[in-house]
Amino acid sequence: MLDLLPDLFDHYSDGLTLLPIRFFSYGKKVIFYGEVVTVQCIDDNSKVKSVLSKNGKGKVLVVDGQGSSKALLGDMIAKSALENEWEGVIVNGNIRDVMCIRTLDLGVHALGTHPMKTQKRGKGDINVSLEIAGINIQPKMWVYADANGVALSPRAIDLSVLTE
Repeated sequence: MLDLLPDLFDHYSDGLTLLPIRFFSYGKKVIFYGEVVTVQCIDDNSKVKSVLSKNGKGKVLVVDGQGSSKALLGDMIAKSALENEWEGVIVNGNIRDVMCIRTLDLGVHALGTHPMKTQKRGKGDINVSLEIAGINIQPKMWVYADANGVALSPRAIDLSVLTE
């Protein structure tokens, strides 16, 4: 399957919400989906690092950087996510180490890039409700992403009905 979201919207348009932001795809894994885990942080990726250091099988981390200009994800944290079986990371903010991240079999969407890392002060919140571009994102929702964008669903979707 080369595209996921067009087929999902063809079959499940009533149950999906498109996140109306243009994210760029940086990871090697272009199509990814899973149960939502959230982090809200500004200029501090401590909580991102902490969450991605734990088992994430079947999960996607959604990070709301709230306009943070510095990178909230870099190669070392992305490698940790991959080692801990995360499906992907969606960052409403910037990432860095893009050429390395492109080689990792991890889904990574972000608004852009910035070469500077954040300071680690332990600030931020885990598994809280987020509002990104007017869309409410709750932990335990499901997120589906590909090169066409990012969609949210209140529950897992049966992908077996989709055709190649």
